[in-house]
Amino acid sequence: MACLVSRTGRELQRYNHMGFRQVVGCIPYRFKFSEDGVKIRDAYEVLVISSQKGQGLMFPKGGWELDESLEQAACRESLEEAGVVGKVESELGKWRFISKSQGTYYEGYMFPLFVEEQLELWPEKHVRQRIWMGVGEAREVCRHWWMKEALDILVERLTSMGEQKNGDDL
Repeated sequence: MACLVSRTGRELQRYNHMGFRQVVGCIPYRFKFSEDGVKIRDAYEVLVISSQKGQGLMFPKGGWELDESLEQAACRESLEEAGVVGKVESELGKWRFISKSQGTYYEGYMFPLFVEEQLELWPEKHVRQRIWMGVGEAREVCRHWWMKEALDILVERLTSMGEQKNGDDL
């Protein structure tokens, strides 16, 4: 059973040596299947969520806290904000950016999350929408440049993995 309450507050929040708030995000993804249940080669969808303030779409992300690893924070944010659980894969990268609304400096880490389960109830269900879409559409609607870069890295990684697997089939 998943916890149905989001963490709040900044008491456990991490900051880097320059005072940047550290945040962690995930790009939840799944493979697409045909109507007869066959996996479509090199076809996948990503899950975007609405911001709490309703200012566009993005991937789940939030503060990295002192009592958790990067991967644990990524899992927690995906559960709290998007209601999905799965396997966190290797880091896509680290970005530094400034919040336009608050003028705050951040250091953000992004991970892919291969979705294994989508929950009907999750902590932020009543304040966020979640939408599965193709990567091209997600890249267009995502409001953060650094998340778009992370998405590009994920697409490149998944494409090269598909090419390696296809080469093994020869």
